[in-house]
Amino acid sequence: MPLVSMNEFLPKAKANKFAVGQFNMNNLEFAQAIMEAAMEEKSPFIFGVSEGALKYMGMEYTVAIAEAAAKKSGLPIALHLDHGSSFEVAMKCIRAGFSSVMFDGSHYTLEENIRLTKEVVKAAHAMGVSVEGELGTIGGVEDDISLDEEHASLAKPEEAIRFYEETGVDCLAIAVGTAHGMYKGEPKIHYDIIEQVAKAVPVPIVLHGGSGVPDEAIRLSIAAGVGKINVNTENQVACTEAIREVLAKDANVYDPRKYLTPARKAMVEVVKSKIRLFGSSNQA
Repeated sequence: MPLVSMNEFLPKAKANKFAVGQFNMNNLEFAQAIMEAAMEEKSPFIFGVSEGALKYMGMEYTVAIAEAAAKKSGLPIALHLDHGSSFEVAMKCIRAGFSSVMFDGSHYTLEENIRLTKEVVKAAHAMGVSVEGELGTIGGVEDDISLDEEHASLAKPEEAIRFYEETGVDCLAIAVGTAHGMYKGEPKIHYDIIEQVAKAVPVPIVLHGGSGVPDEAIRLSIAAGVGKINVNTENQVACTEAIREVLAKDANVYDPRKYLTPARKAMVEVVKSKIRLFGSSNQA
């Protein structure tokens, strides 16, 4: 099965009150773990790829790995640029074979964010590629993106609705109290903002910073209108902890397969648990 636009499954997610997970692909083992978990759960999913991950893996390898996963699994899989910084980066990804892109103009003024996002949407939609936009600023650290909680800002519902109406994005990430990375305390999610925007626009709301969010908060977010949830840090932590455990037991291990195999297994369990929590099992 070829890579697909997120429009292959996100409308169904919103209509049926479940969410599809975006699990970031950082190398081959991440991709294999995500795919294995999704195959077991019969779930659609999104490979998220940041610009930092693209620099690390290389465009050709990234697309080839995702295409191989789609072919082997037979699942609806979207290959999605995460936090794309410019029109040029989005177009480069689309030309290389990405089926979905995010343009993150949240650090611009509302008017400039709308203008730039519209340009990406127009070009991407002409090629059958879905687009995610973002409004408000989400705190935390992800690759080269760092923003402390003090400077994060919640999305204003009326601006989010206007943003959708003027851009025509296929899903909308709004700042509602989550953050990238792991939380020091429990995040305070503003379900009222999610619900107000979700009722006014036909596309799903995206929850960034899904790692470490309590299960009940995830369920409430989905009930309020979230249809896509991003997870990366929990897989990174599971991977690293498994590797440390192997090396702590035997400092003489030098074969990467000896520690990457348990690392991959640990990530499979994380992804399966998230898929079940999001309600996307058997939705492929």
